[in-house]
Amino acid sequence: MDGNRLLECLPDQDLALLARHFKVVPLVHGAVLHEPEAPIGSVYFPLSGAVSLLVVMKSGDAAEIASVGREGAVGFCPRSGLWQARTRALVQVPGFAKSIPSMVLGPILGQSERIRDLMYRFQEAVWAQSLRIGACNALHTVEQRAARWLLQMSDRIDSPDVPVTQTVLAQMLGVRRTTVTFVAQKLHSEDVIRCRRGHISILKRESLQAIACECYDALREDTLPDLGPVVRHTA
Repeated sequence: MDGNRLLECLPDQDLALLARHFKVVPLVHGAVLHEPEAPIGSVYFPLSGAVSLLVVMKSGDAAEIASVGREGAVGFCPRSGLWQARTRALVQVPGFAKSIPSMVLGPILGQSERIRDLMYRFQEAVWAQSLRIGACNALHTVEQRAARWLLQMSDRIDSPDVPVTQTVLAQMLGVRRTTVTFVAQKLHSEDVIRCRRGHISILKRESLQAIACECYDALREDTLPDLGPVVRHTA
């Protein structure tokens, strides 16, 4: 397991406020951590893997508006003192996370200005990410968006091998599967990616970056804001 960047930014005395309440839990592929409008029971700090945040329509259709990996946290959404989800949090890539009950985290935020500031700054980064992806979905081609998504996910899991099906990729982008299949076959034929059952591997990263829209670079900045110096802990 790797570390969580948010937690690595905390001084020991602030981290200690959280540490005794943490529980390491598996992030199982396809697991739903919370649903829209439902109370949030726990906040998750991924150590590995990735979680997609989806907006869900009445029809049941859903599209990704943000994703979170070990750079952040999932479930931090206090609203007027209530912890209520606005999205579906779906585990996209399996891994592990440190979880803490939201009812415990709430009072800790009042005790530590550093933790509170860090969490709200990351929440702003997620909002910026969702705004950018909304514009990207409206203005850029499916090929550009698919390239951007694969690069993003590869960055999050530190691997060129992205465990995703074309069906799931189509859902994340909010397009038909046949459209994603056409794009994937084109990129596969150009040896930019390799498609195999349940996985898409990036073979030529520079070529994929050339195809991706400007949002890839912009989202890297939005997703990884300046959170302050990384604090090295002795334990």
